Amino acid sequence: MNERVNRPEYIKRLTEYKDKDVVKIVTGIRRCGKSTLLDLFEDYLLESGVSPNRIIHMNLESLQYRDILDYLSFYDYVGGKIVRGAKNYLIFDELQAVTHWERAVESFRIDFGVDVDIYITGSNAYLLSSEFSTLLSGRYVEIRVLPLSFKEFLTFWDFAPDATTDEKFQRYLQFGGMPALRQFGYNEARINETLEGIYSTVILRDVMERNKVVDQTLLHKLVLFLCDNIGSITSPNNIGNVLSVEGDIQREAKKADKNVAGKTVDKYIRMLHGAFIFYQAERYDVKGRQLLKTLEKNYIIDLGFRNMLLGYRNADRGHILENVVYLELLRRDYRVYVGKIGETEVDFVAEKPNEKLYIQVTETMAGEAVRERELRPLGIIQDNYEKIVLSMDKSYISSYDGIKAINIIDFLLN
Repeated sequence: MNERVNRPEYIKRLTEYKDKDVVKIVTGIRRCGKSTLLDLFEDYLLESGVSPNRIIHMNLESLQYRDILDYLSFYDYVGGKIVRGAKNYLIFDELQAVTHWERAVESFRIDFGVDVDIYITGSNAYLLSSEFSTLLSGRYVEIRVLPLSFKEFLTFWDFAPDATTDEKFQRYLQFGGMPALRQFGYNEARINETLEGIYSTVILRDVMERNKVVDQTLLHKLVLFLCDNIGSITSPNNIGNVLSVEGDIQREAKKADKNVAGKTVDKYIRMLHGAFIFYQAERYDVKGRQLLKTLEKNYIIDLGFRNMLLGYRNADRGHILENVVYLELLRRDYRVYVGKIGETEVDFVAEKPNEKLYIQVTETMAGEAVRERELRPLGIIQDNYEKIVLSMDKSYISSYDGIKAINIIDFLLN
């Protein structure tokens, strides 16, 4: 069975940058589909008539490249394969395995110029380190790959002929969108074991080894806390206080520094962001039109991990749906913030250069108190940008005084 899922939206982004003078950096958590995406892109190049000898495709975590340990050996190996006077496509998977790889990449651009078009993947944000940014000085673009959207999930997984869209959505909420899970059908034990293996690898290699973290227990408890509080306003200091009371930061706490717990948590959260396990939505003052420096929300990269860690439960379904919508907005190239309007909050302010959306997410709009709570923040925003309430309701009501009401599944499949 061919387990590769076609991801046309990502292929489209890659082809839009094809032959442009920027390094294409494909980022995302391990096993989310980056390598498959580059395999698909190589297929596209071959189908477009590119000769195989002008495609240099290397996964640097493979043992066949075990002798390539630093940027010098990497440069010599690749440089010897580049065809002069023709366009060469350099595709490097998991390039962070090569020490100071950025020096070789910049040298390819300098030495071979228009003869090379470079594509890179990596499983942590340190691929975009300050050193690399300085070397390339804006001559790169990040293409962020996320696990399967619900729309992709429907085309990739097999379902019973009589399965309804609602039943398929429940599967999506339960298992998430990591492509590797399809091979296990609906075997929950095998799925959880696979997710646990991916999670452990990310924690060990992209968080602990990369950052020289020694307290794995504290890191794991922080992950559990963030999983249990997705969609909730948090701060490192508040989380640090909770973990300190529970005795999880005793070894690092110092009486002389009351903020040490918060500083430790902040450091660990940034590491988790760097490994793409969590994404952070900053708060945006809608009236003052400025970002706020305190209190943000964290969303997990895939609900399958959350369910594996905490167990699958429906108790906080509103926040689960909020997590799904947040990731979908990222897929659609929005910059996403949490909106603050006086003492109230809008779940998401989603922006593009010429577009802005205000979005509330709730499981249902049934009940006057719920409608008041969800509509009031949107109603007091004075500008004319589109305002939307997303819920699981299937109702004939499509608008509340100009505020659109859309079913979440319809929104995901649009």
